[in-house]
Amino acid sequence: MKKLFAFASFIAFSIVVNAQNKGNLFIIGGGNRSDTLMKEMLRAADLKSDDYIIVLPMASTIPDSGFKSISAQLKKIDNHVVKNFNFSKHDVNDKKWIDSLSSAKLIYILGGDQSRFMKSVLNTPVYTAIHKAFKNGSTIAGTSAGAAVMSKYMITGNQLLDTVYKETFNKLWDKNIEFEEGMGLLQNTIIDQHFLKRNRYNRLISALAAHPDLICVGIDESTAIIVHGNKATVAGDSQVIRLAKPKDLKKTNKGLLKFNQADFGIFTAGDVINILP
Repeated sequence: MKKLFAFASFIAFSIVVNAQNKGNLFIIGGGNRSDTLMKEMLRAADLKSDDYIIVLPMASTIPDSGFKSISAQLKKIDNHVVKNFNFSKHDVNDKKWIDSLSSAKLIYILGGDQSRFMKSVLNTPVYTAIHKAFKNGSTIAGTSAGAAVMSKYMITGNQLLDTVYKETFNKLWDKNIEFEEGMGLLQNTIIDQHFLKRNRYNRLISALAAHPDLICVGIDESTAIIVHGNKATVAGDSQVIRLAKPKDLKKTNKGLLKFNQADFGIFTAGDVINILP
């Protein structure tokens, strides 16, 4: 009975959290950003004449170049003001910048290194401003590392038992995947990016084994999910993978993972995915 009550409380909390957020998430799996995909992002943001876009480049090792690239693309297809807020080089307590960020109707997080981004924003007014914007109806978008940061449990890409970095995992080991605290814009969903292009099934299965009560979503390049509430709509050129509910999850004496079956789905543009466990 206690377990049932705890589970019901978790679901109720998840629904309340999602209901409080009026905004959208536009989460891109990396790779090429087509003009068509960017137009879908702008459509999701529903910008009015006085609205503006803020780009957060802190994940990138070349933040100025990254900003110039996305800014040039957006200006080609839209006439709203695009601003570069690099908090790696600017005071995170600047009230003018923080107020502007919380009032932005579209916030775009560049790719690069998700851990680098979170080191810039975690436990700062920047983190709070992004959540405030999302709660009040803004669209928070991100690509690659900017996709990974959306989750509460953020995949870093590192392995704990095999310390040599690889784009994919070559083993399914217990307690091998490293997580850090992400933005928590998605409480119930773990995001992985570049998914099909870099064959990251082992990594996502490892994430599922680490958090079997959550939904794990792999987004391929040039593809996005548009999250509103507890649903995500697929957009773009490729596919999205959804993993959930592993049954009879165990580990062997050698630490190898195993389970009987799990929910597995492949989705394409226009499909709607449930991201609530």
